[in-house]
Amino acid sequence: MRILLVEDNPDLGDAIETKLKSSGHSVEWARDGRAAARWLQDGNWDAVVLDIMLPGKDGFAILRDLREAAIDTQVLVITARAEIEDKVGMLDLGADDYMVKPFDLRELEARLRALLRRASGHSSSLIHYGPLALDSSSRSVTLDGKPLELGRREFRLLEILLARLGQTVHKERLMNQLFSLDEDVSLNALELQISRLRKKLAHTPIRITTVRGIGYQADNDVA
Repeated sequence: MRILLVEDNPDLGDAIETKLKSSGHSVEWARDGRAAARWLQDGNWDAVVLDIMLPGKDGFAILRDLREAAIDTQVLVITARAEIEDKVGMLDLGADDYMVKPFDLRELEARLRALLRRASGHSSSLIHYGPLALDSSSRSVTLDGKPLELGRREFRLLEILLARLGQTVHKERLMNQLFSLDEDVSLNALELQISRLRKKLAHTPIRITTVRGIGYQADNDVA
């Protein structure tokens, strides 16, 4: 996932960022409410991890603005406020889930995966495409039950394309989701990932086609 983390506590923010990046997600970290509002003007986020008590602009206002702008990005609220009124208020404003601090980082990641599955219409982390199976929880792919070895970015690229099977995914979106903004990479890096993934999918029903000047599209030959 491409995740926007909004958290002003440096220790907690660093722990969450490290955990999510180590699992292969692309993470940008906003440390105050105004910075978060600027980041959110770029709508290409899979999920937002949003603290409530923030300097500059609180999480309630950020969430309200997000939903009033009809942006349906999945939002997981993290808060130290455990009162039922606060929880109800967050959900009524449009939060998709919430966690009360302190929490286990493994649960945070699991909930983010669940939100992504919900958004894409899947109830399980294991999805079959003919003989090919992708498990977003274990971050593994099998072909006829045998492991298909993919690098971290190859897996993420396949996951993105399969989540939008039959649809064109723009190059800019893929770049944003595969690479962090602090990485100095060009479109050649994306093309290299596409080439490697195509070779590894040669004996599967998944085909990746280039939509010239726009992006890439995955199709399932046995669908």
